[in-house]
Amino acid sequence: MMSAVTNTFENVKAVILSAHKSTTSRDKVNFYNTWAENYDQDVAVLDYRAPSLAANSISSHFSGDREAAVVLDVACGTGLVAKQMKKHGFGHFVGLDGSKAMLELARETELYRDLKQSMLGEEPLPVQWGLFDVVVIVGALSIGQVPVDVVRDLCKSAKPGGYICMTTRSNRDNLEYKDALERELKQMEEEALWSRVEVTEVEDWERAVSEQEDGYISGSVYLYKKLQQ
Repeated sequence: MMSAVTNTFENVKAVILSAHKSTTSRDKVNFYNTWAENYDQDVAVLDYRAPSLAANSISSHFSGDREAAVVLDVACGTGLVAKQMKKHGFGHFVGLDGSKAMLELARETELYRDLKQSMLGEEPLPVQWGLFDVVVIVGALSIGQVPVDVVRDLCKSAKPGGYICMTTRSNRDNLEYKDALERELKQMEEEALWSRVEVTEVEDWERAVSEQEDGYISGSVYLYKKLQQ
């Protein structure tokens, strides 16, 4: 266990800012592999609410059999989203992540029926298209993480009538990425691939870590429903 003394906000901030210096995908995976062990405690220090916000959004609209529903948790990390969705009655999860160390911790939760290592944005998602009742990606849709066009694979993975839930931050560093993401989401609506269910803007998303910002940054939860093709 990390001692409370070392696990301060300033330390966590330094860890995350060092991640932003990782330029290649290999560097990023190495960073997450080394961070995995302390990840849950560190994001708790940040008051990171995205996993619970995404789970709440899905739960408020999903009317099917939750116990039977199969959820694809993309960029699943240590399993924070699955833990939140479990509270809402969902029971079957398949997880994807680029970091082997994160996947090991996700496996320890015993929530996932399958876990696969996958470099998002560099290869198609290693799953069967049209299979999942819910597809969720929390935390990875941001600058320096995965490219915006990954959302097309998320949509392909969902079954017709299935839900796709995505989150992104609204802090200054991520605004350009967020604009590009929203253009893509809208473009896919115009192509009749999915319909927008709700977009929730959240003021207190997590504590700010960039040098230019104080207090809390805001973020957004997007929920879409795949149209019958």
